[in-house]
Amino acid sequence: MTQYITKVNAQGRIVIPIELRQQLGLVAGSKLIARLEGNRLVLEKPDDVFQRLRSTFNSSESLVEELIAERRVEAANE
Repeated sequence: MTQYITKVNAQGRIVIPIELRQQLGLVAGSKLIARLEGNRLVLEKPDDVFQRLRSTFNSSESLVEELIAERRVEAANE
């Protein structure tokens, strides 16, 4: 993994090195989502975040079926 050192300027801006921009397909006007993970700043493209969330919530198991099964177990134990 290649690492780069960059600075934060007086306006709070940072420059993403060209090699990273090219690898990520970032061009002028590209949008990124910024979030903190502990002490790390994570920048992600919105499409990547959307895909990750979609895969998280598109489970093959139905949450409704899971809830009904839990309720049946609880009812059987009463």
